[in-house]
Parts: sequence; C-alpha cells; structure tokens
Amino acid sequence: MLNRRHIRIKVMQSMYAFKGTESDNLIKEQKFLLHSLDNMYDLYLSLLALLTELHKKSKKHNAKLQNKLVKSDADKNLSLKFQENQLLTIISSNTLLQEAIENRKLNFWDLDFEYVDILFKAILKSEIYQAYTADSETNFKKDKQFILDVFTEIIAPNEKLYDYFEDKKLTWVDDIPVVNTAVLKVLRKLKLTSSETKLLPDLYKDDDDMEFAKDLFKKTFLNSSRFAEEISLKTTNWDSERLASLDGVLLKMALCEFQKFPSIPYKVTINEYLEIAKEYSTPKSSLFINGILDKIVKEYQAEGIHLKTGRGLM
Repeated sequence: MLNRRHIRIKVMQSMYAFKGTESDNLIKEQKFLLHSLDNMYDLYLSLLALLTELHKKSKKHNAKLQNKLVKSDADKNLSLKFQENQLLTIISSNTLLQEAIENRKLNFWDLDFEYVDILFKAILKSEIYQAYTADSETNFKKDKQFILDVFTEIIAPNEKLYDYFEDKKLTWVDDIPVVNTAVLKVLRKLKLTSSETKLLPDLYKDDDDMEFAKDLFKKTFLNSSRFAEEISLKTTNWDSERLASLDGVLLKMALCEFQKFPSIPYKVTINEYLEIAKEYSTPKSSLFINGILDKIVKEYQAEGIHLKTGRGLM
C-alpha cells in the first residue's frame, strides 16, 4: 500500500516532530514512527468501514420509504441501485475485511452516525447519484465507477469528515491524501472474481521497505548533528533558520541516503526530496534544497567518496 515516498514523508514528519538530540531514546522514537505508519492502515480500514456503513444506510433508507403508508410518486419508483451496488456488496460481504475492522475496533461509525448521514444526504443530492440512478443499464463497471466518483467528489473532499479524522487521531491529518489514493487504487483494481484479500493489501510492499523505514529514521536520527554541520559548510549564505525548519530535515534525510544507502541513486534521492519539499514546505524550498544537494553530490564525486553501487546510478 505504501511506496518509498510515503515512507520518506512519515520519516520526515517524525524527525520534524522530534525536538530532542541523538542521546535521547531512539527505540521510543522509532516505535512511534512504526506506530504512525501502522495507523495509516487503520485509516484505510476506517474508510472501507465508512463505505460499508453507507451501504447499510442505503438499505435502511429504502426500507423506510417502502414502509410508508402514503407514498409519493418518487417513493413508488424508488431506485435500489445504491443498495444493490455490486462493489459495495463486495466490500460489505468481505468477511476478512469486516473481521479486520472489528479486531482493530474501527467500526465506530455506528456511534458517529451523523457523519454517515451527512455523506449519505450529500450523495443523494449529487448529480453523480442522479445520473447513476437514471441509467437503466446496470453492470459492475458502472457500479464501480459510481463509487469511485462518490469517493473522489463527495467523501474525500468533505471538510466535516476531515475535521472528524483530525479529532479522532492527530497523525491521520497528514495521512488522509495518501490513504485516499490507496483506497482508490485498490478499488479500481477490484473485480467480481477478486479474492477477499484484494481489499486487504500489505502495508509495505515487502520486508525491504519496512527495513528502509526503520534504517532511514535511525541513521538520520543518530547522525543528525553531523549532517547539520556538513550542510552548513556547503554554503556561505546559510540561513540558520532553514536548518531548524522542514528544509533542514529533508536535507539531513537526503544526506543520509547519499552516505548510508549506496544502492539508491543520487538522482532518485534528489528527485524524491524535491517533490516532498514542493508538497510540504515553502514555495522556494525545492530550489533551495536542489542547489545544496547538487553541490554536495558534485563534491562527493570529485573526491571519490560515498560512491553508489548497482545499476542506473548517477
């Protein structure tokens, strides 16, 4: 579910939040990082639990309308497409998924039902829903596209839901965009014949990625002061405030990859941190970081130190 950039972002956030020194408890801080990464999976499951609750809501809503003594024309011509949506049915009936949600105690939408109600009403009022129910043709492809559109246009951008997640777990705030993307990626690939495990992707692509997360944090953490000193020597116009900012954290992490991860090309490291800087730091940060990293790489290459090994290396 996570790629290397997501991992770098979580390490960056942990490094930025940490205000101690290398002598402080590394194990405690690393445990916090891994817990924060694991919480992303909780957020992923919470969003699938939300889709399950919206599916239940559609069934209750339709049952209520069907049981009315006096029915309007709209009630008599009630569309059941939402409750019979094949993608929602796959999610709701996935026993492995529902067990995972239950085991992690993430089925909190029953208590916080007002958010389900808000989203459900927004869906019913949307042009997406009107077009979906007006289409007489029903198939899995159209059912899937409806849910993808609902998630993209109604659920993901909902400010009240964003505030709710922020109150629920602070670390989720920065995770929402990444996890929303992961949800969409999984749902897009889902087929009628997919196994139940398709809705439960591994958090890490492989063991190497988990080790990368731990090593990047540990090695940046333990060498933070030395990296800061090295960076400050690379420019005569060093702004000391930048070193204490997010830019400083990104530069330290980049140096860590330059020196401690010989199989990662310089170019890959530079590109990754420039993209992260564009998204998380100031407008001028990427230019600032690029200038310093480019200078450092050229010095390493000229001096023949911290050389890279493997294919496609710069």
